[in-house]
Amino acid sequence: MIIGIVGGTGDIGEGMAMRLAPLFDIIVGSREQEKAQTSCECSIEALKKIGKECTLKGVSNQTAVDDSDIVILAIPFKHLSGTLETLHGFEDKIVVSPINPMEKRDFFVFVPPPEGSAALMVRKMLPESARVCLAFNTIAANKWRALTEELVYSVPVCGDDTAAKQKVMDVVNKVSKLQAFDAGPLAVSPLIESLTPLLLNIARYNRMKDVGIHFR
Repeated sequence: MIIGIVGGTGDIGEGMAMRLAPLFDIIVGSREQEKAQTSCECSIEALKKIGKECTLKGVSNQTAVDDSDIVILAIPFKHLSGTLETLHGFEDKIVVSPINPMEKRDFFVFVPPPEGSAALMVRKMLPESARVCLAFNTIAANKWRALTEELVYSVPVCGDDTAAKQKVMDVVNKVSKLQAFDAGPLAVSPLIESLTPLLLNIARYNRMKDVGIHFR
């Protein structure tokens, strides 16, 4: 299975690439291919230092879409529309959105687009045959990059295509100690995306760091 990460040189994208690369063939996409290649070289070295071999390749965002079975959109919400408008070839792809539309005011606030969530916005912008799922929304960027630490979190996954959702859950369950939970159809995505500003507020007001969720 080949997983492409669009926007894979950002904090979350690069961290996800390092966590996934020992398990899957990972293609890291960027607007600048050279930047993606440099990111992959650094990630490979970081993984070697902890004794992990991996397959990582730096490419353009478009190539990341073209050559992947699953595409992860590791894009800040403010760049989502502009990025997707430059890309094509999502037909029949599994597309994963870990995107959380929010703003930092006096506290963190969920600020969804008119569609109701970033995932529903992605669904509207992509071809009908694209199979959009939501996953990984509640894992902090710092935790992705802390390669010597286990990720002991629950990960809600939602989507309208049952087979695609199961494949995404299978990916989640192979990463560290993450545990995927079926959260239902994509219509549930606003509830999941709004968890991240909630977690950030809890961390802030309780002097905690990198708060996550764990279902029991």
